[in-house]
Amino acid sequence: AAILRFLTPSSNTAFKKPENQNGIYTGWLDTLSDDAAGSSEDTVSYADGLRYNLREGWYEFRCSMKLISNGVQREMTLPEALSKFKEPRQPSAYHDIVKNYLLQPQGGNLQSLLDGADDDDALFKSITLDVFASAVSVLYARMVSGDNMIQLLVEMLQGDHACTSGLETSCQFIAEVPLHVQDSVTPLHYSVSPIPTDSSLMNRKVKAADIHSVVWSEVRGQEVIDLHTHLLPPSHGALCLWGIDEMLTYHYLVSEYFMTAPADITPEGFFAMNKNHQADLIWESLFIQRSPISEATRGVLTTLQALGLQSDVDNRDLDAIRKFYDGFREEGLKGVEKFVGEVYRIAGVRYALMTNIPFDSNEAQHWRPMKKEYPETFKSALRVDPLLAGDRKTVENALRASGYSTSLEDARKYLHDWCDTMKPEYLMASTPHDFSLPPSEGGGTLSGVTKKGVNESSLQSPFAFADLTGNDCNDCEATDNLPSIINETSDFLTEVLMPVCEERDLPLALKIGAHRSVNPALLSAGDGLVAFADTNSLARLCGRFPKVRFLATFLSRNNQQEACVLASKFRNLHIYGCWWFCNNPSIIKEITQMRVEMLGTAFTAQ
Repeated sequence: AAILRFLTPSSNTAFKKPENQNGIYTGWLDTLSDDAAGSSEDTVSYADGLRYNLREGWYEFRCSMKLISNGVQREMTLPEALSKFKEPRQPSAYHDIVKNYLLQPQGGNLQSLLDGADDDDALFKSITLDVFASAVSVLYARMVSGDNMIQLLVEMLQGDHACTSGLETSCQFIAEVPLHVQDSVTPLHYSVSPIPTDSSLMNRKVKAADIHSVVWSEVRGQEVIDLHTHLLPPSHGALCLWGIDEMLTYHYLVSEYFMTAPADITPEGFFAMNKNHQADLIWESLFIQRSPISEATRGVLTTLQALGLQSDVDNRDLDAIRKFYDGFREEGLKGVEKFVGEVYRIAGVRYALMTNIPFDSNEAQHWRPMKKEYPETFKSALRVDPLLAGDRKTVENALRASGYSTSLEDARKYLHDWCDTMKPEYLMASTPHDFSLPPSEGGGTLSGVTKKGVNESSLQSPFAFADLTGNDCNDCEATDNLPSIINETSDFLTEVLMPVCEERDLPLALKIGAHRSVNPALLSAGDGLVAFADTNSLARLCGRFPKVRFLATFLSRNNQQEACVLASKFRNLHIYGCWWFCNNPSIIKEITQMRVEMLGTAFTAQ
């Protein structure tokens, strides 16, 4: 990069000297120190009649190397090719010239190193060259844009920015994304951006031809905030789920396993096994006997690859993978904390939002009477489903168990106290797609049913509300007049939840559309029938409580356009993420494109 910087002619006409027939060009120096500017001699000859002037900041150089294109030598020399850029450009603009220079006998002379023992070896070497050329292009682009060469060396020596291993940092971390991985298939792994925010390159224009590379590189280098997880910190003991067995037995993979499980393996028998045995069955079925091409199985493989376990995956060696995790587990709590920190570092996660449930005694014990300490990489989200649904029994039981009365005032105090304890970023609830049943005015199937906060019977069978009303569940007009699963008349909503959100300026996040226990035998893996959800209740909430900010995500793909329209009408509604069964690349791409077109940047991407 430094050699190419030296061989770059100045575009400043004040520096241009009459070019002779010997291929002499004029380059420019970095910003000079006062000592250099005060040199007693102006123009100095330094080699073969070449000259420089420190006061004026120019030097002469000679370079006759011709570029080669498709095996044919071009008439243009390297300096002439570099001078074609009238102003500094982004690194990708220089990639082809840099690669050409690296292969030339008069340049890097790397052509002989590309000869591979076979096609795979040749491909590997070609990719390696692309990475090297990209790294050189990044450093060169920074130099010609105005970043001081000495400062770049200081960054490397001190391990700053992308140079995390100092002078031994691999080129893949200094490179902008090489051309061979700029596609829609290759996973985008986090890596610190090779262009610091204070680089002069950040102030340079981005040409149309550079946009793809620049956007890819910038996105890759951004730390993310995981807005919704079911992660809990190591301090929460058994509630902190981690390791290969927990990954393999996550509900996505359990349900996928039972699609093709042997007839003699029943859900009851499966869940009676220990976690290790369950993981063995899933690994054998989904990763050995079948090709792991689903998003759930690919997620496991991507994770293992990112953790450096590619060879164990190649060997299908589950025991070796377990041994890797056991190395952390043997160190106890400190080992788990070390592993969690490593995962956050590799994934580029600044912090993740937990799902914290004060109504669950198993979790509440980690908050009271003494709050467990946990790192800043975990932040809280307080789950309030019973309050949103008007579930009086659950709320009153929780109040009594915690020493509060069952008054609305104490219910508010209860929620305020938990907010003080957990310091949540937002409150949240997950609501089913279905609807509560309206009061009946006569006989028939609805006779004797009174309106409740949660329609328990409708949660037991798919499309219950459609059957009861005699209408297709996708008939929006038929469902408009039905009350939603959110009990909008509940005192818990109007006198407890909404006032606390408003007083504390806490958003309320709604996850809308889950149908629980579609197949109860599969436990959590049996949740999740996707059906069209009513959005009218959300619109009414936004209009009725304009000072409360609502975050919303829908499980059904069919709700996504309607959600975007609502977000464009209510300034206190923010759409986020692609939840659960929408968290698949093809659907994420479709939904994100629609949101960009309809909402600009006013949403949170998956």
